[in-house]
Amino acid sequence: MPSTASSTSLSSTILSKAAILAKLDTDKRRAFIEGLSEDEKLYLPHNWRFWARPQQLSPEQFETWLILAGRGFGKTRAGAEWVREKAKEGCERIALVAATAADARDVMVQGESGIIAVSWEHDRDINGDHMGIPVYEPSKRRIIWANGAQAVLYSAEEPDRLRGPQHDAAWADEVCAWQYARDTWDMLQFGLRLGIVPQCCVTTTPKPMALLRDIMRDEGTVISGGSTYDNAANLAKPFMRSITKKYEGTRLGRQELHAEILDDMQGALWQREWFDTARRKPGTIVDLVRVVVAIDPTGSRGGDATGIVVVGLGVDGRAYVLADYSCNLSPSGWGKRAVEAYRRFEADRIVAEVNFGGEMVEATIHTIDPSVPYKAVHASRGKVVRAEPVAALYEQGRVSHVGNLDELEDQCCLMSGNGFEGEGSPDRVDALVWAITELMLGENDDRDNWEMVQVGNGAFDWRRKGSTPQPVAPSMNMRADTDVHGRELSERGDDVARIKQALVGSAFHVVEDPHSIQAIVADMLAGRRRINDV
Repeated sequence: MPSTASSTSLSSTILSKAAILAKLDTDKRRAFIEGLSEDEKLYLPHNWRFWARPQQLSPEQFETWLILAGRGFGKTRAGAEWVREKAKEGCERIALVAATAADARDVMVQGESGIIAVSWEHDRDINGDHMGIPVYEPSKRRIIWANGAQAVLYSAEEPDRLRGPQHDAAWADEVCAWQYARDTWDMLQFGLRLGIVPQCCVTTTPKPMALLRDIMRDEGTVISGGSTYDNAANLAKPFMRSITKKYEGTRLGRQELHAEILDDMQGALWQREWFDTARRKPGTIVDLVRVVVAIDPTGSRGGDATGIVVVGLGVDGRAYVLADYSCNLSPSGWGKRAVEAYRRFEADRIVAEVNFGGEMVEATIHTIDPSVPYKAVHASRGKVVRAEPVAALYEQGRVSHVGNLDELEDQCCLMSGNGFEGEGSPDRVDALVWAITELMLGENDDRDNWEMVQVGNGAFDWRRKGSTPQPVAPSMNMRADTDVHGRELSERGDDVARIKQALVGSAFHVVEDPHSIQAIVADMLAGRRRINDV
């Protein structure tokens, strides 16, 4: 079991040495300062162990140090200072992994609490060599110190960039916001193989995701953390007042402020594992026969957004949720967003609920582009009644989200039989429900024409009744994990059924691969690839 190095009580156990010093009387503070050498006085403003709270300091021994904390806790500062320390200790190749390339640059490297900001021009490593402030080289996606240590920037949007490079340390920021969290984490771990004990620092606000739970359960993990309130002295008072008023005592506040990992809400119509199990990567889905953009215009003058969700119907009878364009904009603004989504995804039509918008919704869309096909839908039943059959499709595994759609998924998991348990209106969910209803329910309901069949090794998929079985790898496009099998079959290459059998019957694991099994087989028969090259 992982160990824990955290405390959230407001006592001296969470105060920095600087804060403790500030509480002393004037004579004791003066005595402390006078007891320092000139070099120590010069270094004091840059001495992280003086300014950090105990939960922001790394434990002595660990493989993964997980800082699981609320917003504003000081996670970024702790991660940046840890990287600075690793560069001092002699680590030469450090990985910096964020949700996006922009986050890696703007937060981890160039942010107010990023690596460049926390570095000191007179920094030296353990050998006494000058390090100074690292230089950022955008074209090479790296920062480099004067002693030769370097940290390379990676994005969780491109897990394969981590395939190959080796590192002796890594800082993984906001893992719960990573688009391809599992793939990125796995690739990062494969490359953490330099040095005696390669280490990884993870800084994140929690979400109930399987990867985070796996990291927490790992015996090499040490967990630190706390709440937003632990760092209140360093946060703007208006910010603290605002978030306390808005989120304290709410489910979202428990997660974002107090860093609680919230399990699925009892009675929720959707479960998070349904999204993760069926999730697909962009470029890996089947051909689409229809695409719709659904709009749920806001019916209030408050902060509710206009829900705009894009969903496609695949040739395999499944729904693919392609994008969430929801926004807090004027009618003209959300109209432009909807038309932009319509054009980008080459949709067949825009569908909109008109209970709160009436003819205004159609007029808004056609003012922007008169050629857009439009269909008005009326809500004659309550939100829960409309959502239940859509949630049932998710439970059956007939809906896949393409990439991560965090805000939409969060709203889905707050829908229960009693209604929406979150704040405001479930605008994104409403738009999602209208889109999937348009494609798969009502007059387009053909669920009776599909059946679930086993496609190998315990995996199941949907097939139109009476059609020829087409083996399809489960989840995010899988491949066989065996070279020898693949090499033998590709060399013989004369038995399509045997190749498919080997692929489907072998153990599968997630990889980034835009090809279906059928495409892989075709390529193998054409001599273009081997299974183990996929």
